Amino acid sequence: MEKIAFKMQLHQGQVQEYQRRHDEIWPELAGLLKNAGVADYSIFLDPSTNALFAVLKIETPALLDELSKHPIIQKWWKYMSDIMEINPDYSPLSTPLKEVFYLP
Repeated sequence: MEKIAFKMQLHQGQVQEYQRRHDEIWPELAGLLKNAGVADYSIFLDPSTNALFAVLKIETPALLDELSKHPIIQKWWKYMSDIMEINPDYSPLSTPLKEVFYLP
């Protein structure tokens, strides 16, 4: 499994809405991610900046590119687009993060 980390940016005042939407994550979205090999997926919030830090594990990282084309993923992106920074295709504006320390 490869570990992938990235950061995203939440709009000011949208923390509770972001949390609510993820508390009610669509079962078909969760199933799609799990079936693609995504595991141990966490998103953390820095409340001082509204930055979101995500970490996930996946067996085949190239599958993330394929997932981005799936209608459920695209529907989720549009659903989330009003509360966070996005790209023109509605995907979250994200920055890959480099691992600089790991303690197994």
